[in-house]
Amino acid sequence: MRILGLVGATHDSGLAILDNGWPTLVLEEERLNRIKRTKVFPHHSLVAALGADLAGLKDIDVITTPWNVALLRKSFGKAILRGLPGSLSLFLESSHTPQRNEIVLLNSFLRRRLGRLVGGQSLPPIVNVGHHDAHAAVFFMSPFEDATVLVMDGFGDDAATSVYTGDGAGLSRVWWTQIFNSVGIAYTVVTKYLGFAGFSDEGKVMALAAYGDDRYVDAFRKLFRLEPEGRYQLDMSYFDFHRYGELRPLKRKFYETFGPAREPGAPITERHQAIARGLQAVTEEVIVHVARELERRFSSRNLIISGGVALNCVANARVLEQTGFERIWVPPCASDTGAPLGSALWHHHQTHKAPRRLELIHPFYGLGFSDAEISHALAEAGLASEKLDEGELIQKTAQALADGKIVGWFQGRFEMGPRALGNRSILADPRSAGMRNVINAKIKHRENFRPFAPAVLEERAHEFFEITQADPFMTLAPRVHPDRAHEIAAAVHVDGTARIQTVSRQANQRYYDLIRAFGDITGVPIVLNTSFNRHEPIVARPQEAISCYLRTGMDVLVIGDHFVTMRTREAEAQAEARMHGAHNR
Repeated sequence: MRILGLVGATHDSGLAILDNGWPTLVLEEERLNRIKRTKVFPHHSLVAALGADLAGLKDIDVITTPWNVALLRKSFGKAILRGLPGSLSLFLESSHTPQRNEIVLLNSFLRRRLGRLVGGQSLPPIVNVGHHDAHAAVFFMSPFEDATVLVMDGFGDDAATSVYTGDGAGLSRVWWTQIFNSVGIAYTVVTKYLGFAGFSDEGKVMALAAYGDDRYVDAFRKLFRLEPEGRYQLDMSYFDFHRYGELRPLKRKFYETFGPAREPGAPITERHQAIARGLQAVTEEVIVHVARELERRFSSRNLIISGGVALNCVANARVLEQTGFERIWVPPCASDTGAPLGSALWHHHQTHKAPRRLELIHPFYGLGFSDAEISHALAEAGLASEKLDEGELIQKTAQALADGKIVGWFQGRFEMGPRALGNRSILADPRSAGMRNVINAKIKHRENFRPFAPAVLEERAHEFFEITQADPFMTLAPRVHPDRAHEIAAAVHVDGTARIQTVSRQANQRYYDLIRAFGDITGVPIVLNTSFNRHEPIVARPQEAISCYLRTGMDVLVIGDHFVTMRTREAEAQAEARMHGAHNR
């Protein structure tokens, strides 16, 4: 069975193709249309997957979507009726910017858009999969035979948090919270209150929290009340997003407690840091509270966390540290970037009872590019390169990193999910704390409180980090051993943690060999990793990698087998002009 998971009209528009249980392609539309968090119909992704005229659609047996449209309509109908008259605001798209109104007519929206592209060709049937079901379906590609699955996000079709048990018989949802009792939405609206972009900048608040004191922790405990049996309840006397959405998400009581909102771009004060700390600390307490009940109630010692809240790697590490779960697994596409794949997995394994065939060991299911395509892109940009065999390429790149050079690293197929995990990365030497400032000043131009991630050889991670399991997808932020922190100063956050990625040779041979070669030179088997981009989606194609290299202060571009150090004023100017034109469009 060949399944096309597909979603549009909501953030993280994209697709996945599952072929007899094996994912063959996972694409986020933003990587191809270059618009962050795009909500448009995933036309570029479909063309990349199925051809310019979508001829490949004839080989698709079924289309799945990660939304149960009927249930979603019912949930929001109830919300509007209960909150009248203010809840009429929810009809305005400005009250729910991550979704277009078409989301409640998703099947019709997709059929209409697909029909325009394929003319009179008949379309495969469309099957709706529940949103949290799609998130939970990552169980079918996890390393576990049995697991408890915790799904936490902004909202699904009928819930904000859901719990499933998974075993050889499949998945069963065993409890859930109502749709607006949402840790995810609360975290997002406070993110916006702090002057950042909601539905994308929550990670900034997680990072900022490490700088804050505890003055607001008790206040946030009143907003997120812990209840018996692992339950929690938001105190809606502080929130109004259930009636007004993003138009007026917070009530006067919130402002009376925490003070005025920060305007975007305004200085960050100690008060803002403390609010971030209170939010993060109590979010962690809620998640640990839920997890402890799941540990008590269910027999499995394996926990899977999925949904957008699962991107909170500090909370994930605390769950591993403070509960009896022996292993925690968070997929690289825990957010809605993985929802199309999850819908296909659910239909294949849960609905059709197909046996499991896959353990996900790497995230590289995006597009790849041939040497001819890379050579053409370099020639088009007027850049000369050295083409090296693999051993020379690894050694020369490792030496450049050891010499303090910043390297753009573009290899193979790009990652699924929101994080660069070794094929679309900017790499640097982690040994000097000053490297953080160099990257921020020359490359990323982002807030200086945000940390960078250390990528470490899997078998040596325990030497530097307080960790009991591998973490190939950068989903945990364990503590750094205090006596080793000075060796990787650029990778250690102010609170003594690091958002690590463990790298095995099986998952990514070239990346592993590079880190090992760097370790042979320096004694530190770790490189600093950040996403290959600057104020744009992570680069997908050679042209975008070359453009980012030319528009920033990167010293080296390693793209496929090509080692590039050349840059000309003319090429830089052309890259800036193209990016300026893209922004204007």
